[in-house]
Amino acid sequence: MIIGVPKEIMHGELRVSAIPETVAKFIEAGAEVLVEKSAGAGAHYPDSEYVAVGAKIIDDVAELYEKADVILKVKEPLFNEAKGVHEVDMMHQGQYLITFLHPAAPVNHEMVQNLAKKGVIGLTLDGIPRISRAQNMDALTSMSTCAGYKGMLLAANALSKFVPQIFCAVGMIKPVNTLIIGAGVGGLQALATAKRLGSVVYAADIRPDAVEQAKSLGAKIVETGVPAELAVGEGGYALSLPDDVLAKEREALKDAVSQMDIVFCGALVPGKLAPILITDEMVASMAPGSVIVDISIDQGGNCEATVPGETVVKHGVTIIGIKNIPGMLATSSTWMFANNVYHLVNYLMKDGKIVLDRNDEIVASILTTIDGEVVHAGAREAMGL
Repeated sequence: MIIGVPKEIMHGELRVSAIPETVAKFIEAGAEVLVEKSAGAGAHYPDSEYVAVGAKIIDDVAELYEKADVILKVKEPLFNEAKGVHEVDMMHQGQYLITFLHPAAPVNHEMVQNLAKKGVIGLTLDGIPRISRAQNMDALTSMSTCAGYKGMLLAANALSKFVPQIFCAVGMIKPVNTLIIGAGVGGLQALATAKRLGSVVYAADIRPDAVEQAKSLGAKIVETGVPAELAVGEGGYALSLPDDVLAKEREALKDAVSQMDIVFCGALVPGKLAPILITDEMVASMAPGSVIVDISIDQGGNCEATVPGETVVKHGVTIIGIKNIPGMLATSSTWMFANNVYHLVNYLMKDGKIVLDRNDEIVASILTTIDGEVVHAGAREAMGL
């Protein structure tokens, strides 16, 4: 089996899908590994380290796509400006693609459908179920940890105020207020980071267990009023809410949002579009100079005003919609991500090749395209199929 590791082409993306440590394990298992030149440079893994463990460095990424049976990536396929061709168009029938596809997000629908037309077998990392035997493959959790930490630092940096309480010769400056919406892995990391920075921290989540975890970290709780039976799905993930219940949740958050200096959005529903929890009207209610960080933007975003991939100012509020926040922690996030991917590939490999058991819970959750069709349930629902 030939594994291909292309260099990421998303603007500002410094991560890579495999590191010398995991490449060595693939080779030991009998695979050949092709790594595009300088693929690991942004995360401080030079080509020489890949060569030292037995990888082959490829200058032309088109050659890598042509030869590889399996492509390992960090981000979804994009248009490669240097080659003048989309990454999907360099792929071929029967090739496996393992990456974050975020197939339910509207911005990715055409790309996912093109993968299906090409006959590529797409496996999306954001579909890994939260079960004990899949923990070491759960790249979403790993990257959420990075996004929570770095996202809160971005918010603090964009804010025109001190985060902690400050005493000076002319008086006292109060600490800022921070609201964490979605106390999952990313939200809890953001909460802990905001607390360490000295903010007064609030949290909101529709899941009772998540609320308890946020409370244990020192957060004041903003009640959403959503019944637990509607809120919690398999593995402890949040469920999609009916429109009327979602409207009530927004109303419950409305007053709290207006009083916040920082709002961190990390509410996700696995495999589906993220719920809109902050309307444009709610953004307008915030004080000028406030900051919203929307780490759920890969799945559409929690804030109506977030612009995917950009930082914008609307109603005087800075809204950060950067799509690759974990890439800003390139060395740490790459180490976590590469090991997650190794464990997934190792799990799928039988006798040196990838074998998909579609009755397996992990496979069923991540399989996105196969046999020319989009089969991912969340993507099909979002596409209206």
